[in-house]
Amino acid sequence: MRWLLFLSRLAFICGVFFLLSISLQLYDWTDNQDIIGTVITVGYFMGMIIVPVTILCYLFVLLIKKRLKGYVPLWIVFGNIIFLFIFLYYLFYLNDHSNT
Repeated sequence: MRWLLFLSRLAFICGVFFLLSISLQLYDWTDNQDIIGTVITVGYFMGMIIVPVTILCYLFVLLIKKRLKGYVPLWIVFGNIIFLFIFLYYLFYLNDHSNT
């Protein structure tokens, strides 16, 4: 189950980059276009795919093995779940055109 630990770490990093890309959207804190492109690519595009897939893998492991704590540290699991809720909030509420 080392693949799950790797996927969890990758999803956590993508979640952090998603928060950085939101901060780039709100405040233009850098002028380097290479950094902006990397942060947006990892945060938005990779994060929107990898974090939900990781949560689905957590659910699958919980259904099959009944113990997730032995494979992945709980702080990464909780962090990825929080990032999933932030993604969902961003998708459904902040991008809703009827509110603007």
